Parts: sequence; C-alpha cells; structure tokens
Amino acid sequence: MIRDPTGSTTSENLIWPLRLTWAGLWCERLTHAFWPVWTIVAGTLSVLAFGIQDSLPIEAVWIGGIAALGGSLWALVTGLRRFRRPNRGDALARLDAALPGHPIAALTDTQVIGVTDAASLAVWQAHRARMAAQARLARPVAPDLKLSGRDPFALRYVALTALVMALLFGSLWRAGSVVGMSPGDEALANGPVWEGWAQPPLHTGKPALYLNDITQSRLDLPTGTRIQVRLYGEVGALTLTETVSNRTDPPPASDPAQEFEVVQSGTVEIAGPGGRQWKIVATPDSAPSIIATGGISRQAQGEMAQAFTATDDYGVTSGVATIALDLPSVTRSFGLSVDPEPRDAIVLDLPMPITGDRTEVSETLVDDLSKHPFANLPVTITFAATDAMGQTGQSAPLSVILPGRRFFEPLAAALIEMRRDLLWSTANAVRSAQILKAVTHLPEGFIRNERAYLRLRVLLRELDAAAATGLDAARRDEMAEALWDIALLVEEGDLASALERLRRAQDRLDEAIRNGADKSEIDRLMSDLRDALDDYMRQLAEEARRNPDQQMSQDMQGMQMSADQLQQMLDKLQKLMEEGRMAEAAELMEALRNLMENMQVTQGQGGQGGPGSQAMQGLSDLLREQQGLSDESFQELQDQFSGQQGQPGQPGQDQPGQGNRPGTGGDGQLPDNRSLAERQQDLRNRLEGLSQGLPGAGSQAGEEGRQQLDRAGRAMDEAEEALRNKDFSGALDRQAEALEALREGMRNLGEALAQEQGQPDGNGTRDGEAFGRADPGSQRDPLGRSTGEMGRIGSDRNMLQGDDVYRRAQDLLDEIRRRSGDQTRPDSELDYLRRLLNRF
Repeated sequence: MIRDPTGSTTSENLIWPLRLTWAGLWCERLTHAFWPVWTIVAGTLSVLAFGIQDSLPIEAVWIGGIAALGGSLWALVTGLRRFRRPNRGDALARLDAALPGHPIAALTDTQVIGVTDAASLAVWQAHRARMAAQARLARPVAPDLKLSGRDPFALRYVALTALVMALLFGSLWRAGSVVGMSPGDEALANGPVWEGWAQPPLHTGKPALYLNDITQSRLDLPTGTRIQVRLYGEVGALTLTETVSNRTDPPPASDPAQEFEVVQSGTVEIAGPGGRQWKIVATPDSAPSIIATGGISRQAQGEMAQAFTATDDYGVTSGVATIALDLPSVTRSFGLSVDPEPRDAIVLDLPMPITGDRTEVSETLVDDLSKHPFANLPVTITFAATDAMGQTGQSAPLSVILPGRRFFEPLAAALIEMRRDLLWSTANAVRSAQILKAVTHLPEGFIRNERAYLRLRVLLRELDAAAATGLDAARRDEMAEALWDIALLVEEGDLASALERLRRAQDRLDEAIRNGADKSEIDRLMSDLRDALDDYMRQLAEEARRNPDQQMSQDMQGMQMSADQLQQMLDKLQKLMEEGRMAEAAELMEALRNLMENMQVTQGQGGQGGPGSQAMQGLSDLLREQQGLSDESFQELQDQFSGQQGQPGQPGQDQPGQGNRPGTGGDGQLPDNRSLAERQQDLRNRLEGLSQGLPGAGSQAGEEGRQQLDRAGRAMDEAEEALRNKDFSGALDRQAEALEALREGMRNLGEALAQEQGQPDGNGTRDGEAFGRADPGSQRDPLGRSTGEMGRIGSDRNMLQGDDVYRRAQDLLDEIRRRSGDQTRPDSELDYLRRLLNRF
C-alpha cells in the first residue's frame, strides 16, 4: 500500500487508472499475439459465406479447409508462445512511466541515509509529498494496438473487409454446405442434382413445399396438389417414378422436367445419386354441408328471413336457395282448385361474408317475395353450398309457408287473393272477374278510397274483355301488378287526409286484433296508428287557427284528456295485444275510435299573449322571411351559373339578375325592390330588435336560446357581406347556418316560455294540459301541444299545406338529385347540391 506523507492512502486514487491500464495491457498483448488467428478465421468465413466452395471441386475444398485449419493451429500455437500474461506490477510500471518523475516508484522508496537527521527527514517528507501529488494526477494509459510492424501487408484489414462484404451480400448459412462433403460425394458434386416443389391448391391456403428440404418419408398433401420436379445433369443419371397421379401416358422417367397432380395416395421416388423417396398420403377435399337453422320468419313488411349454416374444410365459395312449390301440401280450393301453370323454382343467392374465414358460415337469407305467385303458399326450400373445387352439398328440403306481406284491410286482402288466383292459372280469369264485380257493387261505405275504386273498375273492364278473348301470360302479369298497386292503395291509402289515415290505421289494427297478428306486425301497425294520430292532431290545430270562431260540440263540453293520458292509452293497447288479450284490446280500440270520432276543435277567450309570445311570433315571421331570402339567393346562384354557361335559364328558373331580384315579404307584402344584401341587413336589424322582449330570462333554456340567436346574427352578418360580394354559394352556407341557429334558439326559448306559462290557473290545471280546452290564443292542438309558434318549422303558416305537401316535397328532392347528377354543371353548384342532399 502506498501512503503519502499526510497519512492518506495514495493507492485509492490509483484504483481505476490502474485497472483500466491493466485491461489495456490484456488487449494489447492478446492482439499482438493472436492477430493471425482471427485474420485466418475471418478470411475463411468470408469465402464460405460467398459460397465459393459450392463451385470448386471437392478436392480444392478439402485442401483449402486443411490449409485454413493448419494455419489457424500454427497461429494459435505461436500466439500462445508469445503471449505473456500481464500482472499488477506491469500495469503499475506502465502507469508510473507515463507520469513525470516516476512518482509511484518514488513513493515506494525508503530513506536510508540521514534517518536520524531532522533536516534530512524533513527534505525527504517534502519530496514524498510532491510525488504523492503527482501520483494523484495519474490517468489510464492507452494500449498500443498498432500492428503495422507485425502485419506490413495489412492482411488483417483484407480479411475484415472480405467478412463485412460477405455479411452484406452473402449468407453465413451457406457455410453449412461444407458439412457432409467427403471424397465419396465427388460424383454428386460434379454430376446430376434435382429440385422439386409441391404446390397445394390455392383455396386450401397451404404453403408450397420445397421437396429438397423434406427429409421425412411420409408426406400428407391435399388432393389436387401439383408436384414439379426438375432433374439436372446427364439425362438418365436420375429418374422419377410415381403412383399418385394415375396418369395413363406418363413421360419417360428420365425426362428433365415433369409435372403431375396428386389424385390418390402412393409413392414418389427420385432414383439415382442423391435421390429420395416419399410416401404420399392424399387428403381428399370433402364436399360442403349446409343446413337451415331455426324457423322461417316474416318481417314487418313481409320479407322472409331464414338462417342457415354452411361448413367446408377449406371454405364455402357460394350458395343458393331453391324455392319450389309444394303442390301436394296446397289446399286445392276456390281459385287453387284448377291445375296450376308450370313455374320455375325461385333461385336466390345466399349471402356470404366478403372477408374472413369461410370454413363455417352462419348467415340469414332475407328477401321480399311478397309479389311472387308462391307467396303465402306451401313451398320447399333447399339450400346448396359450393366450394372451390366445384363440389356441392345440399340440405334436406324444408317445408314451410313462404312468407309474404299481410294485408289487414278486407278489400285489400280480397284483391290480393284474386291476384294470386290469376297468377295460379289464367283459367281463373272469369271467376276473378265475377268476384271483383261483386266486390265493387254498391261500394258506398265499403271502398273509401275513390282512386282505388276507379282504378279497380278500369281493371275489371279489361279483365272482362281479356277473359272473353283469352288471357295471355304477359297481359295477366300486367293485371297482377295493377291489382297489387290497388291493394297497396287500399291498405295504405292516400295520406292527404289525416282523418282518413287515422280511420284506416284503426281499421287495420282492428283486423290484426281479430286475425291474431304477430309481434312485428303489431309494432308496425301501432307505429302507423301513432303517426296517424299525431298527423290528425296537427291538422286539428291548423284548422283551429284557420277558423277561430269554430265552437266545440255539446258532447265535448267539459271532456279533457292530456297528451300523456292518450299515450298511456296507446301503450296499454299495445301491451294487451302482445299479451294475447285480444278481447280487452278490441274494447279499448273501440273506446279510442269513439274518442277520435267525437273530437272537435275548441275555442277560448284568450288574448294575444304576453310580450314573450309576441317576441316568439316575431321570431317565427323572421324565420320565414329568412327562408324566403335563402330561396332567392339560391335562385340567384342558379341564374349566375346559367349566365356563365351562356344559357338564358333553366326550366323552372327566372332570368338571371344581379342581386336585385324583387321579392315578397314573409307575410305576403308587396314586392321588395331592395338588393338581397339590403334585405339581409334588414333581417339582422329586426333580429337585434326582437332580443329585448324574449322570454326565459335567467333560465337555462332562455340563455341557450339567446346564445343561438347571437350565432344566427353573426351568420346573417357574414351572409350580408357575401351577398354584397356576389358570393351566392358562401351566402347560402351562412344563411343555412342562420336558419339552423334560429330554429334551435326558438326551440329553447319556446321551452322557457312554456315553463313561464306553466303556473297553475284558477281551475287548478296547467296550460296546455286540457284536451278540448277553449283557448285559440294559445296556438295549441286539442292535446295541449305547441303547434309551431315556439320555433318548430313544421307548422309555420307559409309552409306547404293540403293535398300536395308530400308530392311537392318529393318533386323538389327528385329535382335536386337530377341536377346533382348533371356533370356539365359547375363544380361549385354540384358541391352545393350535394350539401343539400346530405342535409335533407
């Protein structure tokens, strides 16, 4: 241990420099002694990785291998003789030699002369202190790894470069080819070799096999696997024999290129040097199987639904369902008593998953066959599945009644039955004409739809004439289609009359109660009844506004029912039908029918309403005028496009203007000759003026409504700027945003106003709850519901009303679709039309 004169251990400061210097000595002496070893090893590996041994004679490979092994042993022995293991003293001497004055050696010295002399001892201690300070500055000494003196030709770099290139462009796995090389393999190395591949059918999903890598004697392959063999070298040195293809005219066994398919189990043998033999076990491809799962069902609109499951070992590719008439099971009565005309079976493609595994497919076949002659008759359904090999598997025939649409209106059901008889056989033409004459005789009270009656009479005359001269199949099919349309008209009716629609919905529900309809049909009929009832309530409210002097009948005086109570009545009716309590459901249905028949519009003594109601009325008027302005902006956009294309206008359009098209106010005012931008500014100013008397101050709904009106105002400002810049497309976007914000704001404010008016009145009831209550100023329907003054656009007075509302809406939508499909129109117009379609 080395200590300095202060008493501290100097060697503590030398621990890591000494260790690192010692490790460097190890690296230095190992490199100097054994650099020939790793040079020879790197060079040999690079040669093997490049595969040079595969192209050399076997003798050359063995000579090179012996030389490399001998050289490695010589270099290893020489290195062991030269190698001297470094010790701690060597590292300490190397570290001391790197310091000025050799302080480490000085610290190990001992004073011999003047030990008893105080002055001499002081000088000695001062010397040791300086040496200790120098020793503490010690740093690790780098090893000397330079080999230029020992390797003047840089063979080590040549070997290292060759190894790096072999790793980049070769493969160390190729070095394994020297394994097994022996002088006895000379004939194989210089003579014939072979290659073989086994490619299973693509639909199996199995990978191709390289037969040279298959060492086991047994090989399982799917039937249809294609085997390819290539024989190299001198013809006849290698031969191929096989018993798996069952070929009748095989090529010569020595043919260099041979291909065949595996159709049966057998053997494949390559005879000759390096040959091989396999026992092939052919795995057959089984035919698919398919079964129907569960029973067939009828959906709400008459579609059939039948689940099925198909399986195959490698996957089902397609499937069909064949529906044939089960004639022995048909009840041969009435129009079905005559022999039917022959008809082809129905063939439907089965749904299959687009992606994923098809070894087991569970799907549901859904199709609407209501118009087919087999509908509602006994049929047999046979499912068939096909795999990639073309093999087909069939299910056992399933005997069912083919579902079709059910008609609950008695007249519609009778028309459908006559249609079925005509499609069964043209021999039923006379009988069907007679029954239809009886049906249309004295139609008052039985046929409520005049259009259906007139169309039926025309069809009856044609059927009479065709029956007298002979009804052909084509004409018969046209009449069957006409009967179907008339039956739908009778069943669903003309929706222009809300009361007629309500009565029709009640009649159909009555018929369903008597016939025991299933749950899906009950849900659909109840939904139709609710929709018809809502429509009827809206019509009553509209009638109340148009005829404010109308009085309620004496029978309805004092009768009240809330909307919630009516909803509970409908829910109870649906529950009774679902539970099968048809007698109670029929009684409740009759009570509901009497209630609807006696319902009339009421009148009250209310006034014009408070400031909140007046503000809401102003917002409603503003909304209508903004909608009208948006329509005119769209017309300007159309005219602008027409002008760009050099066209005077489109059908149904006015001539183009320059943003100054005269219009009318929202209340039928005289034409307004101001520009669109000025009118938009006026609407913005009116909106700002209406913000003072809005209801719901301080409530959540009121604050949300005011925020929406602020958003509408900002959108109006942006629309005004766009109109001044003749950017009609941008103006339409901002106007649409303003309309949306206005509607949402009016809805929120309407809720706030309803909360304000919901305080108990003198009679202990709340506004809007009384059924038949006299209050025309409240603008509510007989169930106490708001009809549109609180922001609902559906009941604004300027909207379409009457018989043409549905037809006109459909015509507008069809026109938008037609124009959006015209690719000659400008891109900006097409983009706007697509936004309209996405919105509506």
